[in-house]
Amino acid sequence: MLETLYSPAEPVSLSATLGPLRRGREDPTFRTDATGVWLTMATPLGSATLHLARRDGAFVATAWGEGAEWAISSVPDLLGRGDDWSGLDVSAHPLLADARHRNPGLRLTRTGRVFEMMLPAVLEQKVTGIEARRAWRWMLARHGEPAPGPAPAGMRVFPSASVWRRVPSWEWHQAGVGPQRSATIMRCSAVAESLERTLERAGGGESRGGPDVERALRSLPGVGVWTAAETMQRAHGDPDAVSVGDFHLARLVGYALIGEIVDDERMLELLTPWAGQRQRVVRLIEASGVSVPARGPRITVQDHRAI
Repeated sequence: MLETLYSPAEPVSLSATLGPLRRGREDPTFRTDATGVWLTMATPLGSATLHLARRDGAFVATAWGEGAEWAISSVPDLLGRGDDWSGLDVSAHPLLADARHRNPGLRLTRTGRVFEMMLPAVLEQKVTGIEARRAWRWMLARHGEPAPGPAPAGMRVFPSASVWRRVPSWEWHQAGVGPQRSATIMRCSAVAESLERTLERAGGGESRGGPDVERALRSLPGVGVWTAAETMQRAHGDPDAVSVGDFHLARLVGYALIGEIVDDERMLELLTPWAGQRQRVVRLIEASGVSVPARGPRITVQDHRAI
């Protein structure tokens, strides 16, 4: 067991910052309880369980397993270190300005685990959230290791790329994963080490995504703009990646910004004033609590998640 105290320079909300990592309420890699947040992760050093708890303005981080040291070192990035919101000006839009004022602890996480973030995004391609989360739980229960340390019952660790490559076709079928998605996962697992190298920019240093990383991820057949964006948002902490092709996002963004239901093209136009920080604006919209009315005009949205 390893433990450290992390005191961030800026306010951090655990729930708002780490929320995108949770794949449904029963995600076996993410749990919350009265003590704080529990995460499991497949690190380069081995499996790990990480527990984060608030202590005054700081966070107590405790880790178990072979990857405990790596997990502890990842805490600052997980909690938004280097995620600079100072250049984001939303003062001209009342909803965004209010959301920013009410959520000072909202940060963009950076897990530093590309394949681990990409695989569940592939599972979510062209199916409902319920179906994707069921498949995620099924595959983790079948192939994930039990979480090390005193983690809540049922928590599992994301399997290694070599384990994913050995999953037989009938198990994908049992999990409700079609051949297109399973083939994409097999391709991703075959180049998992290369995916992790997108975390480093040419010339060294930390990459927070961007066009070069998106092109690298999308070079894999079956990984479209949506899947690449979902991956970069979590693995790289990309402040600009927008999930184009999402069934709900364009509607939400349009309604929040101009009170209208829009398509992907119009959504990107509306986000243009915040180019370079569009993901931050999307997160503010989600944090605002605004929702699209149940009834409204239907629009055609092209699905970019796997193309």
